[in-house]
Amino acid sequence: MFRIGVDLGGTNIAVGLVNENHEIVKKATTPTFAKRAAEEIIEDIARLCKKVVNDAGVDFSSVESVGVASPGLVNSGAGVVEYANNLPFKDLHVADMLRELLSFDNIKLANDANAAALGEATAGAATGASSSVMITLGTGVGGGVVIDGKLLTGFNFAAGELGHIVIEVDGRPCTCGRRGCWETYSSATALTAMTNEKIEECKKAGRYTKMSEAERVNGRTACDAMRAGDEAAKEVYDKYVYYLAIGLANIINIFQPEVISLGGGISGEGQSLIDALLPIVRKEQYGGFLDKQTALRIAKLGNDAGIIGAAAL
Repeated sequence: MFRIGVDLGGTNIAVGLVNENHEIVKKATTPTFAKRAAEEIIEDIARLCKKVVNDAGVDFSSVESVGVASPGLVNSGAGVVEYANNLPFKDLHVADMLRELLSFDNIKLANDANAAALGEATAGAATGASSSVMITLGTGVGGGVVIDGKLLTGFNFAAGELGHIVIEVDGRPCTCGRRGCWETYSSATALTAMTNEKIEECKKAGRYTKMSEAERVNGRTACDAMRAGDEAAKEVYDKYVYYLAIGLANIINIFQPEVISLGGGISGEGQSLIDALLPIVRKEQYGGFLDKQTALRIAKLGNDAGIIGAAAL
């Protein structure tokens, strides 16, 4: 038997046929073209579902379920995307629409960050753990929580917005309307802002930094310069790691999961990032002296986490 996982994003739609070992055996993608009608986007999802099945040389009767990972507020029970700010979805009955287009009943929906967390719990860095949290360090800070093998969605399906815990009262303004949210200090966007601030600070002080030579400053600029021995870049990186560690300690204090996996662009720093975080996390968390501790790991599934998690719904 197979399952189909759909990772619906604002830029691309990715669909995978997933086998019983949680491996993607066929994959197909297409641009989302998010400004068009919602019905056209759903039609493309159905088309790609049929394509991966046909390309694999199997019949749709071999498909056990179809899972869709969507941005926004997702009512999993009803199969409805209630709202997605980067897609033309409002109270959209995605599951019912796909049931009609595919002539197939077993269709599940979840928020995309939650689906990625379930993917890592099913076949990634948190495989075998009964409780885990995935943190995605991208444009924002996304999160997903798995407790006893099930996604924690909240009574209104809005749980898991971990990037919007406040770690600096009256701090940096956040796109959510609050100030001092974790994602304003620990996202790739935040690291880019910190880097630009340090470059300006060095320029005013007449201090050389290799970061000023970057054609385009991004989340990797400070990391690359730090590895080249740039002291100003190390100051940026250390500050970023500190804020990231404070947020992780908060997550541990709330959930005490067996595993926290880190995904997104900044996680490309790998084990060196984990090594930098751990001493601060253990110092700041409640019970950091205990024998049993939450493991910090780099996520394994990359861009496939959403597909595999959606298939596992």
